[in-house]
Amino acid sequence: MLKFGKAVVKSRFVILIVGILLLIPAGIGYINTKVNYDILSYLPKNIDTMKGQDILLKDFGTGAYSFVVVEGMDNKDLKKTADTISDIPHVKKVLWYGSVMDMNIPKEVLPDKAYKFIHNADKNSDLMVILFDQGMAEDGTMKALNTMNAKLSKQCFVSGMASVINDTANLSEKEVPIYVIIAVVLCLIVLMITLDSAFVPFLFLISIGMAVIYNLGTNFVQGQISYVTQALAAVLQLGVTMDYSIFLWHSYEEQQGVFKEDNKTAMAHAISKTFLSIAGSSTTTIAGFIALCFMSFRIGLDLGVVMAKGVLFGLISCVTILPSLILVFDPIVRKTNHKVIMPDLGRAANWIVKHCYVFFVIFLVLLFPAFYGQSHTRVYYDLAGKLPDSMKSKQANEKMNEEFKMGATSIIIADADLPAEQSDKMINEIEKLKGIKLAVSSDSLTGPMIPSDVIPDDIREELNNGDKQLMIVTSKYATATSAVNKQCTQIEKIIKKYDKSAMLIGEAPCTKDLVNITNSDFNRVNAVSIIIVFFIILISFRSISIPIILVAVIEFAIYINMGIPYYTGTTLPFIASIVIGTIQLGSTVDYAILMTNRYKSNRAAGIDKKESITDALHGSMTSIVASALTFFGATFGVGLYSDIDMISSLCNLMARGAIVSMIVVIFLLPSMFMIFDGIIVRTSSGFGKAKEAVRAKKVRA
Repeated sequence: MLKFGKAVVKSRFVILIVGILLLIPAGIGYINTKVNYDILSYLPKNIDTMKGQDILLKDFGTGAYSFVVVEGMDNKDLKKTADTISDIPHVKKVLWYGSVMDMNIPKEVLPDKAYKFIHNADKNSDLMVILFDQGMAEDGTMKALNTMNAKLSKQCFVSGMASVINDTANLSEKEVPIYVIIAVVLCLIVLMITLDSAFVPFLFLISIGMAVIYNLGTNFVQGQISYVTQALAAVLQLGVTMDYSIFLWHSYEEQQGVFKEDNKTAMAHAISKTFLSIAGSSTTTIAGFIALCFMSFRIGLDLGVVMAKGVLFGLISCVTILPSLILVFDPIVRKTNHKVIMPDLGRAANWIVKHCYVFFVIFLVLLFPAFYGQSHTRVYYDLAGKLPDSMKSKQANEKMNEEFKMGATSIIIADADLPAEQSDKMINEIEKLKGIKLAVSSDSLTGPMIPSDVIPDDIREELNNGDKQLMIVTSKYATATSAVNKQCTQIEKIIKKYDKSAMLIGEAPCTKDLVNITNSDFNRVNAVSIIIVFFIILISFRSISIPIILVAVIEFAIYINMGIPYYTGTTLPFIASIVIGTIQLGSTVDYAILMTNRYKSNRAAGIDKKESITDALHGSMTSIVASALTFFGATFGVGLYSDIDMISSLCNLMARGAIVSMIVVIFLLPSMFMIFDGIIVRTSSGFGKAKEAVRAKKVRA
């Protein structure tokens, strides 16, 4: 690798020019990468709920739908409002009383349930259903909703999942640039404290910033990325790959001590040594993100690919762009050197190793509470309920629930040839279920006082295209509750009894599928990440015991991190329980590997157990703390700032996870080495012989 290092040093100006030029296509790629704000669209395509969504759009031309609660308007103003909405591009249809019945016919002639569904006499409010010709997160639907919010009066409240997604998109677009600024500022502060240069931290950020742009710019190959990935990618890449820059800088300083004034030769050797070190380190991090790709819920694939790619770009940038920047700006670097502000934490190594058995007992005491807590931490699946109270969609949803007692609304797609008698029986059976507010089909729309020919043909066509027919089911229960999930299961059993091809679609059944799928994803992803990281460590250290110890230590840190919310009464977003363990394992096992490498070198050199472990802890503690604080800085500020609970929760968990892993590695890992040193030496290659054990046997003989 020394030849590679020399080539980088020699070509430093070319590397920087090419690197800057590559920012142009990367920037274009980033601008043209679509962001998907519909989390439910990442469900597997082969389940009924997703197949049904495709049928609804393809066969009926209907993608998303929203509800508009209109307060205090007479029929004339209601018509004006409906006409205003109808004229907005991508609004396919506005369904309200006036579109179904002649305005001269009193609403009271409708069946009682239908009347109460569209009108609240006490509040003098009416309900309109808006159908869009594109999906919930498509640009056309978003633009239509923004236009509606701008044009409609304060008496109108636009609710529904499409409106929630639109608010999420608007909020995310506003916040994401701030995330990056916060992460950069906090990382800069950490680097100023932990490094001995006031200028080098800026070079670190420039190098990583270029790698982030390359990563985000190549996402167009995937077609689109989720808003969760977009929000976290830059911040997470900054926190995870900053270690590599720190390693290079420390290696460069060491080599400068060897080669004195020859900074180019020093950098070539630093690149060589750093590449070998961080190539192994980055492998475990990439493995953690690759494990996310095994999720059935495809947002794991989205996040996993982007972040694995980000680590790779970070690695390449660290050994090419960063060395070039340091050498080019060497005069400024030299002038801005200062004494490291952070004290030498390695002095505590003797005390920690001396009390190693105490820390091991603490580990045993905390193990059960940590495991119990993480396995009982509550998660939520309600994507709408955690938005800020200021969001229009949340206010509208609360208004709809308050005035119409309406929970989840679902759609049944059934065969159009299903006899009217069977259709009525099916609807009647559904209506008898506990918690059903309304169930209606085209056959059940009319009451005793309304002949079927009164219903306009275009309304009938919305519900029946000749091949399939739509039926509407409204629940009193909210989406993502156990009650509505049970209700969805009951409805599915009923509709399959009358029509085996029938499908139940909508936010509630999709969320029920989400619950079932992510529960299995949690176990699968955790198992895959542990297995992959285990074998990488096994191969790297050629040891059976080392991977068991290292993975066990980090898993314990994960248990603590994920168990804390249980004891604080915090409910986490469902995605957190799946991805945080994998991210924390892949990102922070490096702390343990760093100490283990030094411990291995000492034991291989014949140094005794206690001295080897003390020196390993002393030599690695400052680097571990610096790495953890950088990761903490990159995520903590974003967690405090973000109004999107899913982003805020994930960042808070990652920030706390970095600190917990740091503490556990510093205090518990030396204890594990002290207790299991004999086993480690006997089950590992390159740790030297168990000399003390051999001598003990001879003495006894």
